[in-house]
Amino acid sequence: MLGNVFEVVFLIGLLVYLFGVYTPQRWRLRRDEKQNRITDDRDTKLDYLLMILSFVGWQLIPAVYVLTGWWGFADYHLPTWTGWVGVVIFLLSLWLLWRSYADIGRNWSASLQTMEGHSLVTHGVYQRIRHPTYAGVWLWAIAQPLLLQNWIAGFAHLVFFVPVYVLRVPREEQMMLDHFGEEYREYMERTGRVIPRF
Repeated sequence: MLGNVFEVVFLIGLLVYLFGVYTPQRWRLRRDEKQNRITDDRDTKLDYLLMILSFVGWQLIPAVYVLTGWWGFADYHLPTWTGWVGVVIFLLSLWLLWRSYADIGRNWSASLQTMEGHSLVTHGVYQRIRHPTYAGVWLWAIAQPLLLQNWIAGFAHLVFFVPVYVLRVPREEQMMLDHFGEEYREYMERTGRVIPRF
């Protein structure tokens, strides 16, 4: 019975993220793209493929599992307390994703792009972490197998997100170095990539 509670928590959290956190930020980005010129675009076909794979593991496979019960043959069972730990990590993930979008505001881009008027954000959660959005996604990837106790749906996000993180973040940081120069290099020295540096 509690397994279903954790699945419902996951589904509600997914909907909160999609419609309460990500979609408003995406609309803001589309509005800004119409008003500001893109000054640097480093997206490749590989980036689009990685983002699609990430979506499949992060949102599609888990949602299908929760709504249909497919892949039930791959279920496993953990102690109930691990599900509650998953809830706490999941809520922290949602908060960090929301906060990172709120703090970066109009300087956010879903792609490897910079636009006119972009500035380096170093306040809020960015004061200690350079990539709090990725940190939030990592927390989600840890929470997912605790909430969805299924070898396929639980670990799909982790499996598909690792290549995104490994291949994309170094290129993102290089773009930031190219765009902001020494200011970004100093920022790198005083912050952690996804783990806060105090």
